[in-house]
Amino acid sequence: MSRSARKSSPRSPDPERFYRIREVARLSGVTVRTLHYYHECGLLVPRMRSAKGYRLYTGAEILKLQEILAQRALGFSLEAIRQSFETPGADRRDALLELRHGLLERLRKSERMLAAIDQRLALLEKIPEEGVGEPDWSRLFDGFEPERYEKEVQMRWGGTRAWKISQERIRRYGETEWGALRAEQATILSELAAIRGKGLPPASREAMAVAERHRLFIDRWFYPCGPQMHAGLADLYEQDARFAATINRWGENLSSYLSASIRYNACRPR
Repeated sequence: MSRSARKSSPRSPDPERFYRIREVARLSGVTVRTLHYYHECGLLVPRMRSAKGYRLYTGAEILKLQEILAQRALGFSLEAIRQSFETPGADRRDALLELRHGLLERLRKSERMLAAIDQRLALLEKIPEEGVGEPDWSRLFDGFEPERYEKEVQMRWGGTRAWKISQERIRRYGETEWGALRAEQATILSELAAIRGKGLPPASREAMAVAERHRLFIDRWFYPCGPQMHAGLADLYEQDARFAATINRWGENLSSYLSASIRYNACRPR
């Protein structure tokens, strides 16, 4: 094997060496900005700093990051992930096996959804399937589980004070109010996209100011929304494809940028 081939081949993290933050970002595919946030919130703290102040991670932190990302993929909030690591007597092997089971289950559902979409494409393109007359309409929804979303809404919000307030408010809204609401949302997200376009990080004063306006927008139109509740919504904006798709109409992957700005704003001293 050539020297260049050896350099480009993936390797497991060496437990005896230190990795600078850009190396960890390159190994994991996570942005440096996200690693900074994980450090500031105490979720993934580097082992030490170099004489020049660089964050230094060991193989143990990189392996922990893999577990964090697996839990994020399954929809766990950052707070829930932090608690999973802080639970006394927690067995990491059992936790990893549980994560593996969850990811396999999600893979099975994704495969069923892909098969359902393939059938829809076949119908759309009028491709006859051998031995098929009338389509099996139930297969078009295989794996989608629409009732899950109703349960999810009730689980997240049902019975809470925020839920009741939001329901009372939106019942009073007419065409004028909804138009004003959408216009304000569009202004906020457009300005945030412009700030990102200037190359400013989500922790910048300008980005956090827009994140604060977004919080006040929710507080005014829907329900009381403090900084910590806003940070909880940031997880939802990243994890729920429906929220992300709405935000990303103003810019590719803007939902992640907004979520990061919200979290930084929530941690800001007041």
